[in-house]
Amino acid sequence: MRRLALLLALLSATPAAAQDPPAPAAPAAGLEVPPPPLSSNLLPTPVARANDDGAAPGAPSASAQAYGAFQRGYYLSALRIAEPLANLGDPAAQTLLGEIYGRGLGVPRDETEAARWYGIAAKAGVPEAQFRYAMLLIEGRAVPPDDATARDLMKAAADAGNPLAAYNYGQMLIRASPTGGFTEAAAYFRKAAESGLPDAQYALSQLYAYGRGTQKADDAEARRWLAEAAKGGSDTAQIELGIWLINGRGGPADPLEGFRWLKGAAERGNPIAVNRMAHLYKDGVGTPRDRGQAAMWTVLARRAANSDATLDGWFRDLPDAEQKAALEAANRFRAG
Repeated sequence: MRRLALLLALLSATPAAAQDPPAPAAPAAGLEVPPPPLSSNLLPTPVARANDDGAAPGAPSASAQAYGAFQRGYYLSALRIAEPLANLGDPAAQTLLGEIYGRGLGVPRDETEAARWYGIAAKAGVPEAQFRYAMLLIEGRAVPPDDATARDLMKAAADAGNPLAAYNYGQMLIRASPTGGFTEAAAYFRKAAESGLPDAQYALSQLYAYGRGTQKADDAEARRWLAEAAKGGSDTAQIELGIWLINGRGGPADPLEGFRWLKGAAERGNPIAVNRMAHLYKDGVGTPRDRGQAAMWTVLARRAANSDATLDGWFRDLPDAEQKAALEAANRFRAG
């Protein structure tokens, strides 16, 4: 599946575009059992308007009832409520149907049907639908690819406050103008970053780190956004923040905290962090020197194809018994 890549070719490795969490399995026919709640609320509940569908003043609108069922995991109920509303032209219900069919929630996944409803709702100006339909147009899934329309829809959704759209539109600006798109992209990355999107926070940190799209390079500001992205779960940011903390870039050196960030990423199997852990244990940086741990992480780095000449040479000079112990420890290690 083709995703937009942040075009910071002169900078550092970029985070992948945000992805949806895996969809829960459909319930058995005739029985609707709510699955575990979704990890994020992708679709905001429509704001109820008094009497917008004949309901009593202050009562939830039919669209809000459909979204309520969706958020509780009752996808078939949400579908039954939303479908007639969508056919009558309710944009919120149309967007909800796009989400249900697009992710196969309670029904078989049907991207063609999802694209149809997202397209209709996008024309009505729903930011979430504009973003989703733009992504389908970019990827050429269920609809013919159309970069121009996708760009217009992504901008509209971004300007309306959709964080994912703002992040992706920032990437589109850089893609369209690798030398001059950074300044405008920075404004969109900031919108998405301030909403709490880790990928955007990392992207903004890189602009500050290299002075692209900002008035000047600012390591302190870059480190601040790296920290936000790391707290949000970005492995890339966690590794880079760990290195910055150890080196004292953008603020006071803090090897202990830097070690903590790198160790967390390494224990989840990130190859770069695995390599760094071997060096940190070998040299006693941020942690007491530990040849056994250093040797184990060296073996793991080699298995992850991210070893280096320094580690390999150091490992070869270890006694045979220590090499054997490191191999056994690496065999017991399980990334989590």
